[in-house]
Amino acid sequence: MADSDKLAENHRIKSFKNKGRDAETMRRQRNEVTIELRKNKRDEHLLKRRNVPHEEILDELDFDGDFRLQNASLEAIVQNAASDNPNVQLSAVQAARCLSYNGKLLSSDRNPPIDDLINSGILPILVQCLEREDKFDCSPSLQFEAAWALTNIASGTSAQTQAVVKSNAVPLFLKLLHSPHQNVCEQAVWALGNIIGDGPQCRDYVISLGVVKPLLAFINPAIPITFLRNVTWVIVNLCRNKDPPPPMETIQEILPALCVLIHHTDINILVDTVWALSYLTDGGNEQIQMVIDSGVVPYLVPLLSHQEVKVQTAALRAVGNIVTGTDEQTQVVLNCDALSHFPALLTHAKEKINKEAVWFLSNITAGNQQQVQAVIDAGLIPMIIHHLAKGDFGTQKEAAWAISNLTISGRKDQQVEYLVRENVIPPFCALLAVKDPQVVQVVLDGLNNILKMAGEEVETIASVIEECGGLEKIEALQQHENEDIYKLAYEIIDQYFSADDIDEEPGLLPETNQAGTFSFDPSSNIPTEGFKF
Repeated sequence: MADSDKLAENHRIKSFKNKGRDAETMRRQRNEVTIELRKNKRDEHLLKRRNVPHEEILDELDFDGDFRLQNASLEAIVQNAASDNPNVQLSAVQAARCLSYNGKLLSSDRNPPIDDLINSGILPILVQCLEREDKFDCSPSLQFEAAWALTNIASGTSAQTQAVVKSNAVPLFLKLLHSPHQNVCEQAVWALGNIIGDGPQCRDYVISLGVVKPLLAFINPAIPITFLRNVTWVIVNLCRNKDPPPPMETIQEILPALCVLIHHTDINILVDTVWALSYLTDGGNEQIQMVIDSGVVPYLVPLLSHQEVKVQTAALRAVGNIVTGTDEQTQVVLNCDALSHFPALLTHAKEKINKEAVWFLSNITAGNQQQVQAVIDAGLIPMIIHHLAKGDFGTQKEAAWAISNLTISGRKDQQVEYLVRENVIPPFCALLAVKDPQVVQVVLDGLNNILKMAGEEVETIASVIEECGGLEKIEALQQHENEDIYKLAYEIIDQYFSADDIDEEPGLLPETNQAGTFSFDPSSNIPTEGFKF
């Protein structure tokens, strides 16, 4: 290549030099991780729930009335639900709740005939039953049964939930929150939870009608534990979704309640409380600060070592979200001695806990040098490197981020040197062969940063990269389809592994013979005892 062409090529490559990642890129909310955990959470705790009756309740429902439930057709149920006779109407509404036209229980059947009920025209009748005054002795029971049936209908698909909303049931459910009958209140709470769980549009609609204050009023020592579990579950649904997030004033209303519930001894309530906090901290730095200002963080961090895995998982997600924020917000978590919990989390039997723990630490190593040092002082770097080498791919990916972030945030003279001494380079280089371009980019960035900081040790580090097969992988990446990857690979080869370096060491050049061609002595210049560093 001519000198002018070589200069032009060098200029072209330099224009694509790695600029490093900014703080926002380094600190990662990791949406794919969030989605995965939410799917896991959804398996344990659905957005919507059907009220499945106990067996003893089912036995009581086969009673003699104007018709027996087991023999009632859907048409007869609808007709009798509109009856002026309170007893007939109550029996029919119970039937609507319990029995479909083919004799299966609406509440407990895996595929309840909700669409059949909606299409029968019974929704307006059930909604009217929510309005019944106490002039009939059976009114509270009628309200309860109608609310139960509507709860189950709203537990279905989004279209089925919307049918309940369009029937104007929500204002009546809100009114029932003030009923003197606790079972009616609880069923109304359950129904509203299903509607709120349909998504941000329904959530904000119910909030706009004033659900928060009466809902939070149920958090008191006199409330039965089953009722409080339902209330906490509805709070979780209010905190879900970040596109858009809940209104700021709603978050401000909910946070004091969460600060109370986080001390509860019931595992179900505690798990839901911490998940609610995790959803709120997943909404950006402003929401993170609101959670911090509530004073809940010192009570949240110790839950990282809770004996119940469900609590640990939720707590790890919540504090992990907080450290995606600013250095100052991250420091609030570190000041609560959070890192002392991580040796156990990094050696947890569940790989998903390991992955989340490494993700958390990758956001700490994205911080300032004092925060990087805190991770080193806690003895966590060797454990991260272990996961880099031995973890499943998802955990390895998080470890790659943690290491690469440290090469950007850490001090050259101590912290990055420590990383190299802990033998990070071989497992780091091994990830250059994976198919995930993001991982390859992160590793290349990290190696480039290490080489830039190496100073007099650059040849030693380059030799380690070459010996572990890293150079061969970097050379192959010069053909990568990703433009950023192949340009960075080219830069690393050009800067640290270029053949031009041998110009300064004539003894390494092959001698020329009389004909002017090169002659090679295969035994020359090879260390007899291998390379020493």
